[in-house]
Amino acid sequence: MKKLLIISCVAIVFYSCDTPQKVTSNNNTEKRPNILLIVGDDIAFGDLAPYGSEINTPNMSKLADHGVRFTNFHASPVCSVTRGMLLTGNNSHEIGLGTFDYAVYPESVGKKGYEGYLTHDAVAISELLNDAGYNVYKSGKWHLGNGEEGDLPMEWGFSKEFGILSGGSNHWNDRVMVPDMTTPKNQKLIEEGKVPGVDREEWSLNGQPYARPEGIYSSELYTNQMIQFIEEDRKSGKPWFAYMAFTTAHFPVQAPQELVGKYFEYYYEKGYEGLKKARYDQLLSQGILSQNTNEAPQNDLTEEWSQLSEGEKRMQAKIMATYAAMIEDQDIRTGQIIDYLESTDQLDNTLIIYLTDNGPEGMDPSNTEVGNAVFNQWIEANFDQSFENIGQANSAHTIGVSWANATTGGLQWWKWFIGEGGIRVPMIIVPPKAFTENYERAGELSDAVVSVKDIPMTILEYAGIEHPQTEYKGRKIISPSGITMKPFLDQQTDEVRTEKDWYAFELFGNSYLIKGDYKIIKVRTGMFGDGEWHLYNIVEDPSETVPLEKLERERFASMISLYKKYSYDHNVINVEASWSPFKAAK
Repeated sequence: MKKLLIISCVAIVFYSCDTPQKVTSNNNTEKRPNILLIVGDDIAFGDLAPYGSEINTPNMSKLADHGVRFTNFHASPVCSVTRGMLLTGNNSHEIGLGTFDYAVYPESVGKKGYEGYLTHDAVAISELLNDAGYNVYKSGKWHLGNGEEGDLPMEWGFSKEFGILSGGSNHWNDRVMVPDMTTPKNQKLIEEGKVPGVDREEWSLNGQPYARPEGIYSSELYTNQMIQFIEEDRKSGKPWFAYMAFTTAHFPVQAPQELVGKYFEYYYEKGYEGLKKARYDQLLSQGILSQNTNEAPQNDLTEEWSQLSEGEKRMQAKIMATYAAMIEDQDIRTGQIIDYLESTDQLDNTLIIYLTDNGPEGMDPSNTEVGNAVFNQWIEANFDQSFENIGQANSAHTIGVSWANATTGGLQWWKWFIGEGGIRVPMIIVPPKAFTENYERAGELSDAVVSVKDIPMTILEYAGIEHPQTEYKGRKIISPSGITMKPFLDQQTDEVRTEKDWYAFELFGNSYLIKGDYKIIKVRTGMFGDGEWHLYNIVEDPSETVPLEKLERERFASMISLYKKYSYDHNVINVEASWSPFKAAK
């Protein structure tokens, strides 16, 4: 897997959702549904039209009109960690993803749970679906193992696979998105005082090397291959699971130019603060966030639009317009899949789930606080960063902290951070038959508490598969703690997770726990926090501006105790207060 400069008190036992949850098999005789799991990459809570965005995403709106939009759904703050939880239903530290492979805390190296790739301490739903007779496909990004560190998709039950193994790549060709400074060739260049060039990304098709053609946009390539997979096996009569893992809108910010122009003037006129305010207003006016939501305060890492020169404003507006075009293109490709399924009479029997893996990427290589000087030098030496070239194959722009902050509207922070802007993301679910029958939850907005761990358990229940819990084909596994959403989707309940079904998370030494409408959160000083625990009601106060720890002392203390037990049970490593994952690569 490609890496960017890799370096080297127990509380009372409480019943909770961190207790393994059982998924029972479906004993009805109906035809098993197909399952389409679509994952967008680094897309903000406010980036889609059904979540108040100005970006043209009619197919996402179509999904929302026929299904349920979740407004209180949480992923992890980074790509691979979310994807591991998404495929297993387990906590990140149980499956080797207590760390993020692009920024490894030195003291965690070699520690159990911190491998940086998906381990076989859990069973993946791709394995269980394959065993149950499903055709199991993956197209797009893997980011859970490269064959040397962690296994490849076909070793996890996928019958056909296509795409990249790392966290992202150029969207127009087979070049890498970040330099791998661990290779002997690049290390030698560095010793000579030279800047490495742009290496090739590894692509594969069904486990074999694939020569990626140049000039075809990533989402088009991934979508066409997924449709081909499904079509090749259509006559088999077997149901299928399709993991459609787009790499848009992950940097580098590149997109088909015909989609860019429509957005330029809007972002030029709005600027950073104007976009954040516009999205905040839309999120509230459409009922996606509580009417009590405060505007997020100015983030110290961001710039003010008024301080930019005319040339800088034009440059930034085009970068953001290109990012919007990436999202519109993903929507077009989603529509392409839906149209194919409809034309082949498969749509009616398909469960569709759309989510994004984390909030928007605020990576800004030149930023003194969250950037990386060596990465910035690599970009300057190898790419044409001119205004005219934005979005082309030999450009390597990012939206940076100021646009990332703006995209989330009423939320704070972005990818890498555990503030709501980094972990609260869009999720839409359309059950089978919802396109053709009168689905009673169609078009509904729900603030039900949902974790990314709940998606795999939902998929298994729809497929009628019982999770083996503690042993799979002779290997010991850790039981998942995800909860199925099917009873909620079937209107048997109005909740997914109750007060007792709390869940916790830790990454980079930052921690949170969500229990009902409440969240405790602690962020280290090395990631711009104060190192103290705080309590928020994230339904009424999703901008996390009204701390409640002094007003709700009993609740606060109880949630702290729960987290301490979680941390102890999962052998969570303490991280030095001042450590910065952004500076970790050197």
